[in-house]
Amino acid sequence: MDSLLNAADSALRTLFAKPHAAHPCDTVAEHTTELNAADAQASAALMRVNHVGEVCAQALYTAQALSTRNPALRAHFTQACVEETDHLAWTAQRLEELNARPSLLNPLWYAGAFGLGLLAGRLGDKVSLGFVVETEVQVGAHLQSHLDRLPAQDHASRAIVAQMRDDELRHADAARNAGAMELPEPVKDLMRAAAKVMTTVAHHV
Repeated sequence: MDSLLNAADSALRTLFAKPHAAHPCDTVAEHTTELNAADAQASAALMRVNHVGEVCAQALYTAQALSTRNPALRAHFTQACVEETDHLAWTAQRLEELNARPSLLNPLWYAGAFGLGLLAGRLGDKVSLGFVVETEVQVGAHLQSHLDRLPAQDHASRAIVAQMRDDELRHADAARNAGAMELPEPVKDLMRAAAKVMTTVAHHV
């Protein structure tokens, strides 16, 4: 019952409360950001997608913590969820600075990611950790692509995305070290396809 209540609390806080970062972004912007309207709009669309990714990360880790029977692994997922809260807060704040809104479909994204996390957890701890590795590797590549697409003068967004990329790859390494199995290629391809749908829709909605 406590685990279910914690999962419900996490969902409500992620979707409806203003997130607060426990730590500032370690990557500091080199220069002050000044954007014209077109560049601000482009940055906002990309940061909305990144914010959705962090909403999904909260759902995934919460569901995986709920589904595992291993106390050490539950603590691992819970700590990762806490660390991802910083990313959630950074992206939410950056959206505010850009006078942009988060995705209107965040409850849908959260529900879908939570379901995937539960499914991965039910398939066993090694599969669940393998799912973390592949998710974080794909997210890291996705964030690197955003560094290539963000306006060059948007130093504030670029600093956040660079730090998030490094953190996500570190989470992938931690999951590997915890005993993750390598997922089959068809599963990886399916994850890429689902991520493509999410990022495409969230870019606009």
